[in-house]
Amino acid sequence: MVILDNQQVRNIGNLELLAKQVVEGFIIGLHKSPFHGFSVEFAEHRLYNPGESTKDIDWKVYARTDRMYTKKFEEETNLRCQIVLDISSSMYFPEVTKDSANYTNKLRFSALAAASLMNLLQKQRDAFGLTIFDSEVRTHTRCKASTSHYRLLLTYLQQALERNERNRTTSATQALHQIADSIHKRSLVVIFSDMFEHSTNSEELYSALQHLKHAKHEVILFHTVDKSLEIDFNYDNRPYLFIDMETGEELRLQPNQVKETYVRQVAAFKDELRLKCMQYKVDFVEADINQGFRPVLQAWLAKRAKIG
Repeated sequence: MVILDNQQVRNIGNLELLAKQVVEGFIIGLHKSPFHGFSVEFAEHRLYNPGESTKDIDWKVYARTDRMYTKKFEEETNLRCQIVLDISSSMYFPEVTKDSANYTNKLRFSALAAASLMNLLQKQRDAFGLTIFDSEVRTHTRCKASTSHYRLLLTYLQQALERNERNRTTSATQALHQIADSIHKRSLVVIFSDMFEHSTNSEELYSALQHLKHAKHEVILFHTVDKSLEIDFNYDNRPYLFIDMETGEELRLQPNQVKETYVRQVAAFKDELRLKCMQYKVDFVEADINQGFRPVLQAWLAKRAKIG
């Protein structure tokens, strides 16, 4: 799979190009992995067999891999995929600045992952839409399969990346209920969110996930986190000023003073979320922004193959 260097991710302006690189690297990687059998399910490439016409050989792939693949054009399918993106302020963690050592954050990761899924869906001639929310739904489009629609959604993703505003809270509960009510045809709903809900009533959040299932949708939740910092709390043992990106609340402390309690409570939250997803038959996938896009694309591919 293509590994994007720090400078490429820092200059994430061209989402279409980066998404294409991610997808092409992923497809090539499938041919060299135990998942190669799935490539027929979604990719537009298969190994060239001697004696076949050469008109469909992808020479760009040949130049990179020294192996011949032919373009395989799939039959049009009826899959509809609604991609849901949380753009609340907590998704801008870790904060990225010009002088920052961080070159990506949860929102950048989610936006490029979403663009990559759109690229795959377009290759399949599947229809896809986009919902963007924070405390309320900001953008909601119907599912379409056209190139112009794909580029319009990339524009919405780019605009979300450029906002970078503090103190925007999350209401995944409201957004998911609204999505469940607005999608009238059975769809695959793919959610990118840290699920750090502003409301303290977790049952309301779980009822929103249940609403999607009651509406007969298939659901994948990509629980988007910086595992090292947010789950494992791996900070140097020195004084820090922690600022809640959604409320602005500030707290000065040394990590070792709270690490044990913090890790235990976050693990309990994640375990409960995972358990509820299992109960409602929602696919729960931890999307660690430090692990790249392969886990996201593989999870999506497995779900795509399962539902046909």
